[in-house]
Amino acid sequence: MDNSKVQVLFFCLCLCLCLSWQTSKAQHTWQEAFKVLGISWNPNGTLKREIQIPVVDPTPYEDTTPTPTALSQDIYLSPKSKAFIRLYIPLNPPKNKKLPLIIYLHGGDFVLFSVSTILFHNFCNDVASKFPAVVASVEYRLAPENRLPAAYDDALNAIFWARDQALGTGGRDPWMEYVDFSKVFLLGSGAGGNIAYHAALRALDFDIRPLQIKGLLLNQAYFGGLKNTQSEIRLEDDPYVALYINHVLWSLALPRNLNRDHEFCNPISGGTYLGRVNRLPRVYIKGDFGDPLVDRSVQLAQLLYNNGVTVYYRFNAGGFHGIELLNTTAAEELYDDMKYFVNNPFGTSHEGISDRPLYNDMKNIVRSTGSAYASS
Repeated sequence: MDNSKVQVLFFCLCLCLCLSWQTSKAQHTWQEAFKVLGISWNPNGTLKREIQIPVVDPTPYEDTTPTPTALSQDIYLSPKSKAFIRLYIPLNPPKNKKLPLIIYLHGGDFVLFSVSTILFHNFCNDVASKFPAVVASVEYRLAPENRLPAAYDDALNAIFWARDQALGTGGRDPWMEYVDFSKVFLLGSGAGGNIAYHAALRALDFDIRPLQIKGLLLNQAYFGGLKNTQSEIRLEDDPYVALYINHVLWSLALPRNLNRDHEFCNPISGGTYLGRVNRLPRVYIKGDFGDPLVDRSVQLAQLLYNNGVTVYYRFNAGGFHGIELLNTTAAEELYDDMKYFVNNPFGTSHEGISDRPLYNDMKNIVRSTGSAYASS
């Protein structure tokens, strides 16, 4: 299935969700949220995920139709579990230059989708071919069958796998011979951005040498909290991430005895991670002011800056959650930003993304976009 057909399919899915929300938003019940999300309970307490975006197999050989832009294979992390990594390399990797390793965490609100979902598979193909880079897309466990921190554990195990590949422990996959293990980045969109952030903090407690995590790329990262932000209030009835549906999703993702101010959901609320934040590498944050989650990214950027972390950012006026999946221009802009962040020394100019560490109050950034946001 080509990208244009996938985009049409995804647009139709989003339109159906929007229409379902518009007819049911007044009820604000779990049943209505489940209907919008296309999920229901199985008798054994697991979820039936009824909305199916196509999934695809890896493409380990180039003699397939259509010709792939990157090659991919699935590598299982343990014979005792279903955890695996879908590994991508460019179709013609350079022979005289090592490539950065991008460890990717897909979106889906912790509850939906897979590395095999065609939207995320195509995204990783694009990253591998456009940067170029080697991409390790992590098949993490979904909630509520496996509540947080299960996804964080799976991401951390992927980092350990990359470390073992760097050391050659048990042998090295031939595709990993293309990797520069001193240039590793964690990339996540939506829930994947949340997972990338927490996995990076957890990795600080371990010796992962010779692996070097040089940066995090957080695209519209999925965070929350008990106190609603201005963007969540302003966009309460958003067709993509409506506020009450977010609350239901967090109830499915968080451990049963925790609320949305736990650090898994709200990184600025305190908790055990705050003492480690200042040890993070540089971070790229991308948000859109048409996305109810944008204020969470603004707050995180300010938290990181206050802890001495180098932050680079792009906050766009308008837009919506998941815009890069439907808008080719937005996708190319995101690719360009990420490629710049991974491959170029900072202090050089690049349109739209800051070329120096964040130092202004985030309210100045927000005002420059014309957003109605006001810092709380």
